[in-house]
Amino acid sequence: MTFGSLDGSELGDGVVATLLYFVVGIAVLGLGFLALDLLTPGNLRKQVYTDRKPNAAILLGANHLALAVIVTTSIMTSSDELLQGLVDSAVYGVLGVVLQAVALRVLDAFVPGHLRAIVDEERMSGAAWAVAASLFAIGVVNAAALS
Repeated sequence: MTFGSLDGSELGDGVVATLLYFVVGIAVLGLGFLALDLLTPGNLRKQVYTDRKPNAAILLGANHLALAVIVTTSIMTSSDELLQGLVDSAVYGVLGVVLQAVALRVLDAFVPGHLRAIVDEERMSGAAWAVAASLFAIGVVNAAALS
């Protein structure tokens, strides 16, 4: 029975690449949070974690899921060369954040009562779920456009 060989340098390179792609992904998600915070009324972190406003949490969750799909796709479709792959992932991830922000602005223009009013509501709203589903769907389309 043979077990094959172990190449420690290849494993080490893979670990380093994993950590670097993780940092790029987290940075893009953080940027996505900041963009959503700018587009919603008040301090989003306070609304979600302190005031516990359900509609703010719904939109934040949907936006993060959409961006996770975008980041995952940008990493999977990036160059096999590490530096170029990291740059590809960062650029397409940031582009994804910008496109999600534009989509949110467009949704806000078409949502009766405006998004700001939905986020400020104390009770969970069906409108927040509809906007969240739209954000996620737009994120999936956004990710598909990266391939």
